[in-house]
Parts: sequence; structure tokens; C-alpha cells
Amino acid sequence: MRLTTQTDYALRTLTYLAFHPDRLVTVGEIADCYGISQNHLTKVVHVLGQLGALRSVRGRHGGLTLAKSAPDIGVGEIARAIEADHALVECFPGGSDQCLISPACRLKGVLGEAQEAFFAVLDGYTIGDLTRRNPALRNLMVAA
Repeated sequence: MRLTTQTDYALRTLTYLAFHPDRLVTVGEIADCYGISQNHLTKVVHVLGQLGALRSVRGRHGGLTLAKSAPDIGVGEIARAIEADHALVECFPGGSDQCLISPACRLKGVLGEAQEAFFAVLDGYTIGDLTRRNPALRNLMVAA
């Protein structure tokens, strides 16, 4: 399974914010740290705000901060929320379901089980798990 760029950027944003809990961080700062598009990141930040994962402060001295503590933000929760289309193949809900063998195919069940296992692993981790006691990552995030 492959996560979208939007989910990747969301998890990176939350990770960055986890290393800067005592100050507001700008979208530009995060984009510069990762070398990614500020415009695309702005859209991701908007979604994260709607999900309640981050809080944004408008204005000249505004920026972003986590809306809850890093250990309270589930990786699986974020991935599920952002990955709107979970259709791995066309016979999944949301797919076109035009496959001729769909009525007799067992692959849909196997792929569904694999997808649930994938998300179950992500559900076992939080942003706090990714950042806690990770000095190498901290050095990369703080030095940026």
C-alpha cells in the first residue's frame, strides 16, 4: 500500500511541530526544512487543522502548534482521515467495480485483510512514539 503525498506531508508536519512545542512554527519553515512545496503544505495544514491535530494562529506573529500532545496524535488516525480513497483495487468500496471476475474473486478479501493489517500497525503508533528519545531526528528538526 502506498500513502499519498498529502499523508506523508501531514505526518512530517506533525513530527516537526512535536519538536517545537514551545513556539509557533510557520508553514514556510516546515516547507524549507523538508524541501517541499509551501503551497501544497498549506493545504495539508488546513486539513490537519480541521482534524484537530494542529492549531493555527493568524497574523504577523502567527504560526502553527500541535493542538494536543504528540502522544495523543495517532499515526493511523491521521493516515485514515487523510487517505480518503481506501480503494486499493476497483472492487473495493469507492472503486468502479467493473472487473468481470469480481463476483467470484477472493483477491478482494485478501487485499482488504492486508489493508487492515497495514492500518492496524499504524494504529499502534503516535507522533510521540516517532519523536520521543530520537536525538538524531531532533537534531535534524532543530537545526533546520
